[in-house]
Amino acid sequence: MADRVLVPWVENRENAPEGVVCDVYDGTGEPGVDLAEVAFYVVPYGRGPRLDLIARMPNLRAVQLLTAGYETALAVLPDGVELANGRGLHDASTAEHALALILAAQRELPRWSLDQTAHRWEPHYTRSLADCRVLIVGYGSIGAALERRLVPNECEVVRLARRARPDEGVHGIEDLHALLPEADVVVLTAPHTPQTEGLIGAAELALMADDALVVNVGRGPLLDTAALLAEKGRVRAALDVTDPEPLPADHPLWEAPNVYITPHVGGGAAAFYPRARRFVDEQLRRWAAGEPLANVVRPGAAGRG
Repeated sequence: MADRVLVPWVENRENAPEGVVCDVYDGTGEPGVDLAEVAFYVVPYGRGPRLDLIARMPNLRAVQLLTAGYETALAVLPDGVELANGRGLHDASTAEHALALILAAQRELPRWSLDQTAHRWEPHYTRSLADCRVLIVGYGSIGAALERRLVPNECEVVRLARRARPDEGVHGIEDLHALLPEADVVVLTAPHTPQTEGLIGAAELALMADDALVVNVGRGPLLDTAALLAEKGRVRAALDVTDPEPLPADHPLWEAPNVYITPHVGGGAAAFYPRARRFVDEQLRRWAAGEPLANVVRPGAAGRG
């Protein structure tokens, strides 16, 4: 029985190396292939992850995610199956969106949009990004991409990660409480893990200055929703991810004062797709050549047997 690879885009099938049998599945409906033959599954992006199909792949040896987060996949991955994530694919798109959220909140773009709809001309002067101190919580590749976009806006960037990296000017998580009071903007780019859940809660929000802005482009549970609601607008928020998600239509977060919401669209902008397709092509080349896959987050029995 030949190994099969399930890929999300026709281009991946067209570019597949010799000897790799590819079928295309974009996440819509049921795959038109015998899942028992699938050895390498590239999980579709943006249409529901379809991780449920893994249970129907008894010969699976490797799973490729197109998201940076992988905690959900770990919960359903059989022993011995290798897992790789999409680290780096969303850096540009997510950093752009984070910058857009910051500027939209600082320059009150949602208000001006409503005023335009109402044909209302009521100018006033807004906050700025220039001269602000921006604390990036979870400083990795997305944080670095955001910093490259922030620096031309004449603001100060403070880096914070799980562990301090003094040679890179990165604070450790133990410094979070000391840094929050001086931050004008706090951007969450960390992954969701048991250690980061509720990372910004009531105690952390209380440390933030009046009118400070928290931006979440990481995962919804990093920010305690109940604690944010309890602030009643004292701390502003711009959120591309929420907890819960999707946000129910009757959830109070929709109408909370000084909260701006986008529906988890930061990573999937136009720049993502060609980068992701090229990445999948490279992973297929590695698979066919018997080379280690890139971005492996859980080793397993990958490789063609």
